[in-house]
Amino acid sequence: MLEKRQFYIDGTWCDPLAGQSSEVINPSTEEPCAVISLGGAADADMAVAAAKAALPEWMHSAPRDRLALVQRILEVYKSRAEDMAQAISLEMGAPIDLARSSQVGAGTWHITNFIDAFDKIDFIAPLSDNAPEDRIIREAVGVCALITPWNWPMNQVTLKVIPALLAGCTMVLKPSEIAPLSSMIWTEILHDAGTPKGVYNMVNGDGPGVGTQLSSHPEIDMVSFTGSTRAGIAISRNAAETLKRVHLELGGKGANLIFADADDRAIKRSVAHCFQNSGQSCNAPTRMLVERAIYDQTVEQVRELAEATRVGPAQDPGKHIGPVVSQTQFDKIQTMIQKGMDEGARLVAGGLGRPEGLNRGYYVRPTVFADVTNDMTIARAEIFGPVLSILPFETEEEALRIANDTVYGLTNYVQSQDGARRNRLALQLRAGMVEMNGKSRGAGSPFGGMKQSGNGREGGVWGIEDFLEVKAVSGWANDAE
Repeated sequence: MLEKRQFYIDGTWCDPLAGQSSEVINPSTEEPCAVISLGGAADADMAVAAAKAALPEWMHSAPRDRLALVQRILEVYKSRAEDMAQAISLEMGAPIDLARSSQVGAGTWHITNFIDAFDKIDFIAPLSDNAPEDRIIREAVGVCALITPWNWPMNQVTLKVIPALLAGCTMVLKPSEIAPLSSMIWTEILHDAGTPKGVYNMVNGDGPGVGTQLSSHPEIDMVSFTGSTRAGIAISRNAAETLKRVHLELGGKGANLIFADADDRAIKRSVAHCFQNSGQSCNAPTRMLVERAIYDQTVEQVRELAEATRVGPAQDPGKHIGPVVSQTQFDKIQTMIQKGMDEGARLVAGGLGRPEGLNRGYYVRPTVFADVTNDMTIARAEIFGPVLSILPFETEEEALRIANDTVYGLTNYVQSQDGARRNRLALQLRAGMVEMNGKSRGAGSPFGGMKQSGNGREGGVWGIEDFLEVKAVSGWANDAE
């Protein structure tokens, strides 16, 4: 079993000051695979102090030097790709092929896109031709607490650490204590790339401990958090005492509007997207809204696809879904499946318990409910597992009303060959992102939601700007430039 008890503070690995042991569980086997330390207030304070001491020099460093560091990080990251894939697969149950392609690949994608976006940031720029002695200066927010989840570890770590570095911020990363091993490798990558002491620090801990200490810390200028809406509300309350900036990427309950003129691949890609990563994605299209004219045939097609979805251990090669991350998550999903049956939804595929042949590990049967109404719990709550709800609609107006009838507003989806309809819906759907006909958003596109799905944007220019303050200066000496 791996021993990973140390934290990374001020450029060195160090023993915890107030740590207690915590086991990392392999969700494929339910057996411990590593031991880490959960830090306390003293550990968080030491990391924040290191970040604060490093801030003046780093925030005023040359932008080209910060860019050069990120370019080195990318090269080291690529060289550690297999180590990273193995860690993610072990700690949170992503099938190894998915870990190599999508989990590790997400980090490569985001780092590359931030490098490309960096040239678009003007750190010192004129206000306008009419104000020749005015300058708009963009400078680092300051010391940042970065709190990341377990479901897409490197996706979220790179979406926070890299733009913070490019903006000139210093930081303390608290990864999920459920899946911390990938962030320890990430920390080794930053160390090997030559990140200056104190600029980046990493402390393991749980939400009530280190998470609360960071979000309420008077020397933290910004908190960037990805996780549940419930935890996001708690972080906002903690941060309010010191009026620090708070960036939240929270839950979702994506509506997927499928019209009768949808293309032949729409259903297959929709089911695959819902079940990807064992349904543990905040932007999963978990509410499938189907036009009545094709409803019955769609339900049957979805049933066949769900029953054909293979479930197996994370270490096995091939295209399948793995376990969910923990006993807590498994129990929550089972409760939600039971709730769906109790409230009258029609169980089409899957259901309670583990798939046949799997009696150990947090494996969930790919589950589909039909005849769901939008007032049912399974249509309103984020389940975070391989559970799909199918709801019928008669008209475009009804589909729009159902889609927007949620406290969430992260990602919605539209499947239709009618371009005018797609554009109308894109303008009216209350979500931070709308993806249509399976077309992925382009490089540098912002990720983020509205309503109880959070605030702020990650990725590209928007992601860097979230870590920048705007300073207005008058009386600028042009002859001194």
